[in-house]
Amino acid sequence: MRRTPHDVLVGPAERLERAEALDPVATKVRDRVRHSLGPGAARDLLNGVPLGHPLHPALAQLPLGTWLSAGIVDLLGGRDERSERAVRVLIGSGLLAAGAAAAAGLADYSELRQRQLRVGVAHAGANSLAAGCYLASLLARWGGHNGLGRRLGLAGLAVAGMSAYLGGHLAYRQASGVNHAEEVAHLLPPGWHRVARLDELAPGRPEVRLLGEVPLLLLRQGDHVDVLADRCSHLAGPLHEGRVVIDDGVTCVRCPWHGSTFRLADGAVAHGPATAGQPRLEVAVSHGDVEVRLSDAGVS
Repeated sequence: MRRTPHDVLVGPAERLERAEALDPVATKVRDRVRHSLGPGAARDLLNGVPLGHPLHPALAQLPLGTWLSAGIVDLLGGRDERSERAVRVLIGSGLLAAGAAAAAGLADYSELRQRQLRVGVAHAGANSLAAGCYLASLLARWGGHNGLGRRLGLAGLAVAGMSAYLGGHLAYRQASGVNHAEEVAHLLPPGWHRVARLDELAPGRPEVRLLGEVPLLLLRQGDHVDVLADRCSHLAGPLHEGRVVIDDGVTCVRCPWHGSTFRLADGAVAHGPATAGQPRLEVAVSHGDVEVRLSDAGVS
C-alpha cells in the first residue's frame, strides 16, 4: 500500500501521543519546571499573559529564521570569509534566541496534559539536539573546519524542522495554547435567557448552569451575580470547581486544574497559564430571575 503524507508525518506524531514509555521523563521534567518556576509575574510573562496569546510560538520563529538563513547562505552563498562570518553570526544569534524560546516553552509545557507532555518532551529533546548540532557547527567553523561546520548546520536545520512539526502538532492537533473558550460566542443563542432563580444561588459559592450547550459559571454576591463561561480558556477546566480569590483587591476565580485566574468583573486574565480571557455575560435580575446575554464586550 502506498504511504501517504499522513503516514509519514502525522502517524509518528500520534504514536508519540501514546508512547507511555516517555511518561517518566516527561513527568520529571514537568515537575522540575513547576518547582523552579512558581506563580508570579515572571511566569505570566513567559506564558504570554501580557500579549494575550502564548509567547513561545513567537519566540520560536527567531532561532528557526536565523538557522534557515544560515542554511541558505551555506547552500547558495560563497565560501569566502564574509559569507562564513555571516553564517557564524546567524548561528550564534539563533542559539541565543533558542534559550529564550526554550524558557517560554517550558513554562507552557509544565501545565500540559499527559498525551501533550509526551509530544512536548520529544519536541524539547529535538530542539536540544538541533541546538547541539548548531553549537558544534559554530565550534567547528571557529576551528577552521568550515566543511564540517556546514554539514553539522544542515543536520541541525533538519532536526529543527522536525521539531517545529511536533510543535505544530502540539498547537493545532492537540490544542495546546489555543483558546478553549473561543467558541462560546458562536454557541450561545442571541438575546436574554433565564438561567437561574436568584434564591437558588448560595452567596459566594461558584455554581454551574447550562445555557444550551454552554456551561456557565455563576457567582452570587448579595443581589449581584457575575457570569462567565465555565470552561477555562487554557485547557477547558471547570471553573465552578475552582476557588474564589481576591487578587489585588479584585474578586477572581481560579481554575482548579492549572491555576489560571480570571477577574469576575470582566473575565480578563489575572494570572496564567491562560492567556485568553473568559467570555463574560451581561446579567439582569428581574423578579428574582437571573437572565444573561452575551454582548460584543463580553469576550476579553
